[in-house]
Amino acid sequence: MDRPVAERVRHELKFRLAEVVRAERITPHMARITFTDPSFAEFPSLSYDDHVKIFINPEGGDPALPVLGPNGVEWLAGAPRPEGRDYTPRNFDKQKRELVIDFVLHEGGVAAEWAAHAKPGDRIGIGGPRGSFVVRSDLDFYVLIGDETALPAIGRRIEELPAGTTVNALVEVADAGECQTFDTTADLSITWVDRSKGASLINAAKEMALLPGRGYIFIAGEASTSTALREHFVDQGHDPDLIKAAGYWRRGEADFDDGHAH
Repeated sequence: MDRPVAERVRHELKFRLAEVVRAERITPHMARITFTDPSFAEFPSLSYDDHVKIFINPEGGDPALPVLGPNGVEWLAGAPRPEGRDYTPRNFDKQKRELVIDFVLHEGGVAAEWAAHAKPGDRIGIGGPRGSFVVRSDLDFYVLIGDETALPAIGRRIEELPAGTTVNALVEVADAGECQTFDTTADLSITWVDRSKGASLINAAKEMALLPGRGYIFIAGEASTSTALREHFVDQGHDPDLIKAAGYWRRGEADFDDGHAH
């Protein structure tokens, strides 16, 4: 019997305070923040779409962190509860003990507002990841589809795939200024869908011709769009076990927290 294409690996849940060491603006609306903490020597991040929960004190200063008690996650009585949002680790360097997270900067987002003004020395709380969804790399091709909120996962996957791996990426961005470049040895074909020109991720994805063979499709971004695209590829005959579709945000909600909120 064939082993499963994807395997969930669970991790011990830990909470830590992490300090900003670098804050960059890689595009006009994407901030790249690098964090460090001695406990990152034991930080697990096995998959491109891992997620951690960040904790921000809206009043400034270090956020209170929960602890793991007999009934699960518990908060110290009387301590102000921080704002929590889920994010994808864009890159992790265990040797340097540095974790990189990319933040989409948008109106009305607590984490986006924090990231827009982050500077070295600032600290946030980081919890997790609780687990990693590890996909085997011996498939015929990979398809990566999403909007800018999925770019951290898509970019990390592109850069981590082995040399010569066939990967087709389709990414919707606000305009041409939000396009990114990736350092990869994979055989990459990427199409940028420009919203400022009226282009639609759903329409572009439906025009894709999948390669022959056995391929894995990763879809992430706006929740209803991800659901619609998953249904499209299943209707086209693609094996549903070879599709992962994630809703990172929901139209009309600035900080939708269902798996991720960017």
